[in-house]
Amino acid sequence: MTTFADSLKREIARVARKELKSELTLLRKTTAGHRSEIAALKRDLKSLQSENKDLARRLKAVGTGAGAVMRSTNDEPRAKPGRKVVYNAEAFAAMRAKLGLTQAQMATLLGVSSLSVYKWESGQVEPREKQKAKVLALRGVGKREVVKMLEAAA
Repeated sequence: MTTFADSLKREIARVARKELKSELTLLRKTTAGHRSEIAALKRDLKSLQSENKDLARRLKAVGTGAGAVMRSTNDEPRAKPGRKVVYNAEAFAAMRAKLGLTQAQMATLLGVSSLSVYKWESGQVEPREKQKAKVLALRGVGKREVVKMLEAAA
């Protein structure tokens, strides 16, 4: 009886391997196709990023145009209609110090993490346009108003 059971097990395993072989071959072909498509997309992305950097460099080289930004004497960003706000890390840190806020408190006011505030101040990262608008809105606010805003946020 043992030889019959062993023979049956071997035959079942052989048939199972035979059935799976065709399905695995199809799966391997599909996977290879996906990998080549992903590689092509990565190459396209890299070329687009390179082109974007090149265009940004050209735009910067052109200098001030319609999108130019005026700066005040104390180097804080100043918005004019139709103009972009240029971010200055030192001015942002000075504004936070002038208001007497910690990075965590500034983050609460702006609705971001304190790590973001740290990176903005150190110049590692520049805030997005939405956050730049919030920073600009805080520029004319006094200490008392900031305390009220913090109490309302808490």
